[in-house]
Amino acid sequence: MLENIFPNVDWEKMWEATVETMYMTGMAVVITFVLGIILGLILFLTSKNNIWENRIVYMITSAVVNVFRSIPFIILIVLLIPFTKFLIGTIRGANAALPALIIGAAPFYARMVEIALREINKGVIEAAKSMGARTSTIIWKVLLPESMPALVSGLTVTAIALVGFTAMAGVIGAGGLGNLAYLDGFQRSRDDVTLAATIIILIIVFAIQFIGDTITKILDKR
Repeated sequence: MLENIFPNVDWEKMWEATVETMYMTGMAVVITFVLGIILGLILFLTSKNNIWENRIVYMITSAVVNVFRSIPFIILIVLLIPFTKFLIGTIRGANAALPALIIGAAPFYARMVEIALREINKGVIEAAKSMGARTSTIIWKVLLPESMPALVSGLTVTAIALVGFTAMAGVIGAGGLGNLAYLDGFQRSRDDVTLAATIIILIIVFAIQFIGDTITKILDKR
């Protein structure tokens, strides 16, 4: 049945490309989550009327986030080629896509983290401060737990964006379903290969959305 619908698809290669896409997305999501939380906390805590209020640190961090968030991903990949080659030793393969994926997604997620933290009731933070809680305690016991549903929801959106980024990275040789769809599908006029890769990408996206929504509902105590 599948051979009739997708006559040109090499399913072994398709599976390998799927694993590469999931590897790139998974690694990038984990590191983006950590970096995004750190950057988001810095943006929130150093902003006006907050614990570490510091206009200079806020402006510098905000400027860096805005710059990297604004650069189109395909251009960012090209700009980071020297850095990627220095760090990874090559500009081809799944690992070579990771620096651009992380640098492209972390600032985007950092803004979502900042927004999530700003939605926390200030009374809860003030109550913790009045009881003599340290900044580290406020971060771990108040800020992160209170904002966790929004953080997971934001990470879900970021993860889905990263799936799209991996497809773009594939066009310049990063591997994955994007690379397969471009080289074996588009360049060789095999529409069935492109269609199969697209369907698998959609399945991955729907799975991420379902998992993210489920975790968000579990965490949301409202």
